[in-house]
Amino acid sequence: MRIERVSTAERIQLQVGNRKVQTGIFKRARNGAVPVNREGLEGDAICNRKHHGGPDQAVYLYASEDYEFWARQLNGDMTPGTFGENLTVSGIDLRAVCPGDRLRSESLTLEITAPRIPCRVLAARMDDRTFAKKFVQANRSGAYCRVIDEGKVSAGDEFAHLPFGGDRIPLARFFVDAQRGLSADTLRRYLAAPIDTRTRREFEKDLKKRISEGEE
Repeated sequence: MRIERVSTAERIQLQVGNRKVQTGIFKRARNGAVPVNREGLEGDAICNRKHHGGPDQAVYLYASEDYEFWARQLNGDMTPGTFGENLTVSGIDLRAVCPGDRLRSESLTLEITAPRIPCRVLAARMDDRTFAKKFVQANRSGAYCRVIDEGKVSAGDEFAHLPFGGDRIPLARFFVDAQRGLSADTLRRYLAAPIDTRTRREFEKDLKKRISEGEE
């Protein structure tokens, strides 16, 4: 995997429906080596910490190959960083990576944790109220990562892909399952994997409900 662009954002205001929100979705390219710690890239604005950011969503990846898909779908060029990713990458199918997979450079180690679930902010960023639905239908979510080894990242860096040795759940499957009801067995499968804490809390709550309803 190669890093094509490193991006961070300052906090700005965006009209979302009938209200204005603070967002860091408008990313700008960074030059040189950018420090990365457990909370993400130095200088990157995280505005709604209830739903975004934190150690399990510290770094967001989106692939150049997926931007090529969107350019065809939307009949126009797509600028890297449009989807709010920190690292625009190439040479890896992010639909096929799994929670627990690691991406390692000489300076930094990341671990895949979750797909990105679209929200109204993304739709507002795209100036298309239907875009969240289009994003779901495309099933090209990009990947959230936690930081295992802090370091620095630059455009041009190469990362090795180290597959998770346990039960492998591709992000394309995770993305679909995260948006529908799951059986107790499927929930247990996810809870045994190193998924992000936000999804873990939801799946733990869903599993308790399934058990209370008599599903084992």
